[in-house]
Amino acid sequence: QVQLVESGGGLVQPGGPLRLSCAASGRTFSNYAMAWFRQAPGKEREFVARISTSGASKSYAASVKGRFTIPRDNAKKTVYLQMNSLRPEDTAGYYCAAKPIAYSGTYYHERGYAYWGQGTQVTVSS
Repeated sequence: QVQLVESGGGLVQPGGPLRLSCAASGRTFSNYAMAWFRQAPGKEREFVARISTSGASKSYAASVKGRFTIPRDNAKKTVYLQMNSLRPEDTAGYYCAAKPIAYSGTYYHERGYAYWGQGTQVTVSS
């Protein structure tokens, strides 16, 4: 089992950067694929980015591709979401999620992940 704690959210101006962190507990962080999802008020939770256990494979939602990156540091048991060129439409609660090896479900939907953090709010506004 793994516990996830997000940090780094806040208020940022349009065009600015922000980096979110997700720290994991437990001994086998490297056994989990990780992802970031977001949820805006009145909307469903949506996929943002994912990274494989080793970090060799990554993918992004079309709306963030080229602006966001998802590095991970297995030694620090942490996954990040580096967000650049932020837009007001990026405003949402951001959640990290962990997918154990062999856990069923797609990488691109919340049902594919077994563990979730509590979320951190990102607001993009001038």
